[in-house]
Amino acid sequence: MHTFPLDAWCIRETSFDTKSHFLDETLFALGNGYIGLRGTGEEGYSGPAGTSLDGSYLNGFYESEPIHYPENAYALARTNQFMLNVPNAKGISLWVEGERFDPLQGGVDNYERSLDFRTGILQRSLEWTSPQGRKVAIRSSRLVSFENKHLFAIRFEVTPLNFAGSVRIVSALNGAVKNLEAGDDPRVGSAVSGPALHLLAVEQEEHFSALVQNTRNSGFTLVSATASEVDAPHELSFERDGLLLEQRYTVQAAQGQTVCLTKYGSYFSSRDYPAPELPGRSRRALDQARADGFAALAARQAAYLADFWQQADVEIAGDDALQQGIRFNQFHLLQSVGRDGKTNISAKGVTGEGYEGHYFWDTEIYIFPFFLYNKPEIARKLLEYRYAGLEMARQRARQMSHAKGALYPWRTIAGEECSAYFPAGTAQYHINADIAYSIKLYMDATGDDAYLVQAGAEIVMETARIWTGIGSYNRAGRFVINEVTGPDEYTALVNNNYYTNAMAQLHLRFAASVAEKLEKQYPADFARIAAAMQLDAGEAAEWRRAADLMLLPYDETLKIHAQDDSFLDKKVWDFASTPKDKYPLLLNYHPMVIYRHQVCKQADVVLALLLLSEQFTLEDKKRDFDYYEAVTTHDSSLSSCIFSIVASEVGYHDKAYDYFMETARLDLDDTHGNTHYGIHTAAMAGTWMGVAYGFAGMRVVNGGLRFAPTLPKQWQHYQFKIHIQGCLLQVRVAEGKTEYTLLQGAAVAFSHRGKAVALTNTAPSCALA
Repeated sequence: MHTFPLDAWCIRETSFDTKSHFLDETLFALGNGYIGLRGTGEEGYSGPAGTSLDGSYLNGFYESEPIHYPENAYALARTNQFMLNVPNAKGISLWVEGERFDPLQGGVDNYERSLDFRTGILQRSLEWTSPQGRKVAIRSSRLVSFENKHLFAIRFEVTPLNFAGSVRIVSALNGAVKNLEAGDDPRVGSAVSGPALHLLAVEQEEHFSALVQNTRNSGFTLVSATASEVDAPHELSFERDGLLLEQRYTVQAAQGQTVCLTKYGSYFSSRDYPAPELPGRSRRALDQARADGFAALAARQAAYLADFWQQADVEIAGDDALQQGIRFNQFHLLQSVGRDGKTNISAKGVTGEGYEGHYFWDTEIYIFPFFLYNKPEIARKLLEYRYAGLEMARQRARQMSHAKGALYPWRTIAGEECSAYFPAGTAQYHINADIAYSIKLYMDATGDDAYLVQAGAEIVMETARIWTGIGSYNRAGRFVINEVTGPDEYTALVNNNYYTNAMAQLHLRFAASVAEKLEKQYPADFARIAAAMQLDAGEAAEWRRAADLMLLPYDETLKIHAQDDSFLDKKVWDFASTPKDKYPLLLNYHPMVIYRHQVCKQADVVLALLLLSEQFTLEDKKRDFDYYEAVTTHDSSLSSCIFSIVASEVGYHDKAYDYFMETARLDLDDTHGNTHYGIHTAAMAGTWMGVAYGFAGMRVVNGGLRFAPTLPKQWQHYQFKIHIQGCLLQVRVAEGKTEYTLLQGAAVAFSHRGKAVALTNTAPSCALA
């Protein structure tokens, strides 16, 4: 665990420590949704083994490899895709009179490193005394451009303090990198060993270096390039050692003279442009960056973030640690999310190799709401990514013996199913309903019929077909869905998982309503989509029938919603006799041992209580919460935020706050002990949901917006904003009153504790008890 000084707008460390270095590389990582650079110093790292992973990543750029099964079966996932550690272009080494700068050699004074959420710049300053007594001041500034996804920049300054002499600054591009190999923890690393990129060409000339490489199996070309310049008279030489390209600038510096090297880096791949265009695009991007200069790039970075925070900032008065944590989370979400319609957001963002860079349902259920209500244009791009994968989802459905429809992969990068363990992968059919749910949420919040006609309707209807394909009617005439896995991965391959069935019910009804809406309001578009899908005239009616007859397990004795048909018949896990070092259970017990018990890894029925809130009474929610809380380990980082929100709704305010705090600083405090492998994007987004959905009681149901705010006793007030139906609404909750202010838009209507409220641009605010 690393303790940072409390600062509302940045994280800052004042010492260099090898014990926290691995974690710090994650926390100080920079990204822009495409490029991700871990927070290793420009000079590299010479500390103990196992305390660093100096990675550079590109969202959506991957290698593929066959999945080998000792025992095979039909339609198992055949190919894995994994995000690559690409050439390290941020390297800068410093030599003073022949001594190489290394913070672990010699002495370091006045060390400070900070990541500012308002500027997006990682800064470091220190004074280093070499083993032979030469003293220099070093300052570096690093940014990864939000404006240009292909670009990053570093300004590196060195000042001799007690000598005059040779200062050599070396700008490096190093292609000799490899991915982290997975060990016993399935959440970490990949199965690849050795280099995954193969050299095609090298370019090295004054101020410019480039590596042109390709992947063996996925067939992508990558150009990694740098351009550097020094602001003082210098000698320049080039060196190449295999995949390591260096530009060496030697300056005869006076005592007190600051020498500055500015370095620009870019990554262009054939996932975005034809391979022959990549070298030219790379060179032009770097030429433009040099012409603009670091200061201009930094100004544009700050302007982008000012706009983001104007829309997305959550203000909390009364808990400085929490204020720092929630802004840290929001900043990392912005750094991690793809916004080009071809990429998504992985479980670890672009900060590490955990889960191999795969995208999951985390996007739709946890992360999508944050962007929908704070940066809706990014939310739309996430939906466009799913549409881009629709054809592959159709192919996967055929592999799974569905004659019609589309089945989205549980984990993927480019659209293929990459989950080799089907009980906790392919069996999670609820992914289809999760995606449909996000589309419904988007439509409720934006009314964007253009999206529905262009893409959304086809996704919703094609995925709805899977439910009538996998489900059937039992002898009692109820629609049942057998052999699936719900959100709780400690309970696999069950009949009638409550969450799955309830979400499928919503999905089927939504699909039928979409078909009816398009047929009435957009008949030409409906005819086009129906023809492309070969939609039968009676399918929408069948969707409604299946939804109306859906079996939703309920135990009359306990008066709770059963997680599935058999869950309550299993023996409860012996929590009292399970040592703390046996958690998480998945690392210490065979899956079958876990599956035989009543034990939940994460929210399952409790998640349904949130997403389908209007379907339950408050008494239902309380009984369900009480029961499932007692059997849930929260071994998944996705769990605590959901329990916090539902606890708040049922009146367990202390529990709500405790669960919320487990989520809010999960990565900053490394509470799960694995943040060094990358951030937890879903938990980060869950923090925002904890404020808006939890304490403010926000729900959007069929387009209707409502709030039921509470104020945690630890806070003086809190404030956030949401985009809804073309408006920007600010919500401020303080002791005894809630203030609503319409900041943008003509009018917005909602309810406050059941009371109807309407704000207009002529009467834009109100205060309510």
